[in-house]
Amino acid sequence: MIKRIFDIAFSIFTIVVTLPVTIPIAIIIKLTDGGKIFFIQKRPGLNGKEFNLYKFKTMYENNDKILKEFLEKNSQAKEEWQKYRKLKTYDPRVTPIGRFLRKTSLDELPQFINVLKGDMSVVGPRPYIMSEFEEYNIPKEIVNKLLSVKPGVTGLWQVSSRNEATFEERINQDLEYIENKSFLYDLKIILKTIKVMITGKGAY
Repeated sequence: MIKRIFDIAFSIFTIVVTLPVTIPIAIIIKLTDGGKIFFIQKRPGLNGKEFNLYKFKTMYENNDKILKEFLEKNSQAKEEWQKYRKLKTYDPRVTPIGRFLRKTSLDELPQFINVLKGDMSVVGPRPYIMSEFEEYNIPKEIVNKLLSVKPGVTGLWQVSSRNEATFEERINQDLEYIENKSFLYDLKIILKTIKVMITGKGAY
């Protein structure tokens, strides 16, 4: 109950305080791309119940096609994608404003709407995609454990290694968080998140 009350209070505070930033971001995205402002994707939440995750859109509309064609022509990038589920050197799907948003993690601000709705928590495991578990053959018992708590806007892996970690390392860090979760632990991660956002370390 304490965690939920904190989630609501922190989210309302963050949404209000960041309005001078989020409004211009939304306008720039609309003017430069002309499409949707938000990226919305189904993700498994608590106990596997699906919800719509919100982010500021950082990719072009036809990003799946762009990625497929790019990986077919670049074996090194394909290997990097399979290992990290990220493209560190260059990602052709990302728009110019999107690169800035990802570097500063500002693209994730709309997720505080998810927190208010009760789909997510401020701190928790990464909001995974079910197909990722299947692709990496993650055992069912580990998947169930990852889904035993609400996913978070930030978490241990984001402040420890961020996108420099492999997919398996991210899972291990999320499991470590679940094993040691507490209100004070959450506060510690939030403080570290602020530092990571300022430095931009590990963001792609």
